[in-house]
Amino acid sequence: MRILAIESATPGSSVAVVEDRATLAAASRIDRMGHASFLVPAIDFCFDQVGWSPSDLDAVVVDIGAGLYTGIRVGLATAQGLGAAFGIPIIPATSVDALALEARTGHRMIWAVVDVRRGEYAVARYRPVPGGVVKEGPTELVDLEAFRAMLGSNGEESLVVGDVASLPEGFFRGMRMVKTGKPRYPYAVTLAEIGHARLEKDDYPSPDDIRPLYMREPDVTINWAKLREEGPW
Repeated sequence: MRILAIESATPGSSVAVVEDRATLAAASRIDRMGHASFLVPAIDFCFDQVGWSPSDLDAVVVDIGAGLYTGIRVGLATAQGLGAAFGIPIIPATSVDALALEARTGHRMIWAVVDVRRGEYAVARYRPVPGGVVKEGPTELVDLEAFRAMLGSNGEESLVVGDVASLPEGFFRGMRMVKTGKPRYPYAVTLAEIGHARLEKDDYPSPDDIRPLYMREPDVTINWAKLREEGPW
């Protein structure tokens, strides 16, 4: 199965082309504002590296959030443009799922954190299982005080991954059972892993049913209809 994965929900944008779980080409850039200028050239670069065109794909996996409003929108518009033009299934994945899966560990509870600005964080908790992780409860939108209370009352050895660097100095003081680790941003290769598993099971929605996961009202608005109509493919 040939998959294109698109990650643009966070400052760490990336794309990857994967065939049968083998990564053939990938590109990445960290830039909070540059999602639109990065994605199409990066996708074209990856296609050129492997000699593919969009019509060769079996699916497109895209991060639908949580994260930065414009980045989510641009990534989803790109995926939907490809899906509509070439009849390719679109498989949505979330930033917290990708963070937790990449950070999978043998025994620690994993907390995936995405900074969504305005002093708020999208947080989700995962329990490690053989070969992966299982999400425990929904993704929550919390402030710093609430997140600290969640970690403090957890009572288990935990690993916090994602936007740890955006938390204030001393945030984890006194939390002896909590460690921090990588990755900071979700990565397209991990999105492709999520997408491959769902594609094998035909476990993905209709394109019309895919919605971005903003967690709250956006800071800005963009012309979504125009962006879709002017897609490069």
